[in-house]
Amino acid sequence: MSRFIPFDRSQPYLLPPDLTSWLPADDMAHFIVAAVERVPMSAFCVPVRTGGKAQYHPRLMLALLIFSYANGLFSSRRIERATYRDIGVRFVAANLHPDHDTIATFRRTNRTAIEAAFAQVLLLARETGLLRLGVVSIDGTKIDADASKYRSLRYDRIRALREQLAVDIAKLMDQAEHADATDSDPQALPEALARRETLKAKLDEACARLEADAKAQAEAARPAYEKKKAAYDAKTGRRGRAPKPPDDEPPPDRQISLTDPDSRLMRRSDAHEFRQAYNAQAVVCAEGSQLIVTTDVVATSADAPSFASTVLSMENTIGLPKTVLADTGYASGQAVRDLRKKGIDPLVAIGRPCARRPYDFRPPPEDREPRRITEPWRLAMKDRLETTEAGDIYRLRKQTVEPVFGIIKSIMGFRRFSLRSLAKVTTEWTLVALAYNCKRMARLHAA
Repeated sequence: MSRFIPFDRSQPYLLPPDLTSWLPADDMAHFIVAAVERVPMSAFCVPVRTGGKAQYHPRLMLALLIFSYANGLFSSRRIERATYRDIGVRFVAANLHPDHDTIATFRRTNRTAIEAAFAQVLLLARETGLLRLGVVSIDGTKIDADASKYRSLRYDRIRALREQLAVDIAKLMDQAEHADATDSDPQALPEALARRETLKAKLDEACARLEADAKAQAEAARPAYEKKKAAYDAKTGRRGRAPKPPDDEPPPDRQISLTDPDSRLMRRSDAHEFRQAYNAQAVVCAEGSQLIVTTDVVATSADAPSFASTVLSMENTIGLPKTVLADTGYASGQAVRDLRKKGIDPLVAIGRPCARRPYDFRPPPEDREPRRITEPWRLAMKDRLETTEAGDIYRLRKQTVEPVFGIIKSIMGFRRFSLRSLAKVTTEWTLVALAYNCKRMARLHAA
């Protein structure tokens, strides 16, 4: 008698009439389908058609995207294949098979629907008692852009390449005219000419963007310069060095990517390499649920400039928290004042934390005199964090927000954006946070 269960792959069989019989009752797919049903149809961007093939229902497409992202499927082509091969995806897609172009177009054009679904999931969590907005933690993580850092050029190099390409294009034009006059075969010449003209057009666009950004920054800094200049002119006697007017010309070392101009070269820390990336921000509930309550994406490695705006964006969605925990990268006096005006108590670390291990293989750094703290708000924050009550609350930051990034990158596998430009990347990051929240809530409900 055989010890193995007999099998026959040539045996024909039908899928069950109801795919739910192949899914566990507590599967995340049921929760995602129910959550998407709460999104109003007015939030979707549905193209108007007067004829032709009927469209896929937008709620089906949104549920398909969320479930796929929660299970580590980010490519539209992989999602299309999964509608044939994955039972969970097949159930969410109702046994339909949208092609990859339809999936990619829906993801690009439905930012409002994704944000509405994100808000509905949070409201559902609050209704069920999973979400409380007493204490939240904020942090950022660098995620690669859909661009290579080797396509990032300096402003001075762009100007030099433009001059070189202008000369090369002129030479190719002369060769083309000579080929026409001599009746020779010019098949290869227009192709070489087109490549150089395309590259020059990209360089022209990148140069114009850098110059426009420099002018905008100069205009923004001009009021502060005028104030300093007036104070300098009013002095008598030794007046020191005159304030320097803002320069509306980009510095030679300012860089821009030809593939995704909104992305920037940044690195996680001094011990890591530079990468073409975005800085993805997340605010996480620190009272047990570890749900992401709001998100943002910035094209700078600094966290402080977007601190207040990211937290205050919750006011029109889920509501403002009572306390927000942030590391030393968010230390900004203006942000702290803005949050306190709204009744939010920020706890921000002051000073650079020591991240070295007791037996680090690297040589010890040079002894440097620690930065002297003189600003009153920094001194007050430092003294407060040394108290037992504030210190106990602040310790929640590391154990709440950082594991969320670990799950997104290591468990879900999201380490690189699929879209380009800051607006589209922001949409995709909201979709990632939405997929994480659904995954987290399904786990909490099953526990």
